[in-house]
Amino acid sequence: MNMPSITAKKLLPDDSLVLVTGVNGLIASHAADQLMAYGYKVRGTVRSASKNAYLNNLYSNRHGPGRFELVEVPDVTIKGAFDKALEGGVAAVGHVVGSVNLQVQDADKAAEEEILWQINFLEACIKTTTVKSFVFTSSAWAAWTPWSQRAMTLDGNSWNMEAVKLARDTHADASEKGMAGFMAMKTLIEQGVWRWVQEKKGALPFTFNTLLLDTVIGTCLDPKNQGIPSTAGMVHWVWENAHVDILNMMQPQWMVDCRDAGRLYVALLCTKPAVDKQRIYAFGDRYSFYQVGEMLKEMYPGHANKIARVENYGSDHTVVDTTVGKELLSRLGQDGEWRKLKESLADNAKSWLQLEKPGVTDHRHSTVPN
Repeated sequence: MNMPSITAKKLLPDDSLVLVTGVNGLIASHAADQLMAYGYKVRGTVRSASKNAYLNNLYSNRHGPGRFELVEVPDVTIKGAFDKALEGGVAAVGHVVGSVNLQVQDADKAAEEEILWQINFLEACIKTTTVKSFVFTSSAWAAWTPWSQRAMTLDGNSWNMEAVKLARDTHADASEKGMAGFMAMKTLIEQGVWRWVQEKKGALPFTFNTLLLDTVIGTCLDPKNQGIPSTAGMVHWVWENAHVDILNMMQPQWMVDCRDAGRLYVALLCTKPAVDKQRIYAFGDRYSFYQVGEMLKEMYPGHANKIARVENYGSDHTVVDTTVGKELLSRLGQDGEWRKLKESLADNAKSWLQLEKPGVTDHRHSTVPN
């Protein structure tokens, strides 16, 4: 089996065991897939092993037998939840599990509760003495609230205190708050984890970085069993003319391709020179859901009258330095450029078309190379 090659020096030798949490999800499934593609073994956690047994066949077919192991963690919030998953010489952790409750009402309470079990997990990683690198998955919304009417510059010190203030405002109603509760929760959780890191005063036995992902778009590895999950599913809503009210809450912002996101975990966990204690923005291209709809109409003119009519809020004007992300991708033999929206969108559509009735692909007007 031909594998892509890591062009940088390796922090972890081939066949090292990497733990990926929430491996059935969109982001984590790609992180696991890319780790195996680059020669590493993966142990993936899920809440129910029986419901996610399909992953064993999926990864065996893609990477050969013996490269993937599924471990059940029914309740991540209890102390010691990940102890079994960390046994046997885990060398690195791609930690993706976290709250995805967009309708959170009390951001402070939700963050306080999650920080407790997140820190328990980090402490358990220290006790292994084998973990050399750790990536914590955060959200771009922990840095800012997207809004097309302003230009902002994001860096490692950018925090979405605007959302925190709004989420705490007892006089603001639900329509004013929008998704501020979720954004505030993500902000407070990441800040809490970084406080824990700072309290260790450089004594951590592993590198620690947070990966701030904006909207993740692209191919789904197993649409039959995964469906079209997470933000890739929101793109599917545009196709289905569904949940337009939620789509209209989404301002223009940034996206990242599933595969690029997965490769960032590989580069951060497995390559040298080691990146440590940084917040990495996984921003590949600007987009809006209005733009997504227009592209889908162009790609599939026979379906154009069924595409959701999403509000046109213009374009994103956020300034963010993505140099670190590009350099990380170049370590894996990629040309240092991010995959763009059109390619990711085309791949996203191919995934849901696998679930559609035969004949729908006859509507395709234009194609994008893989």
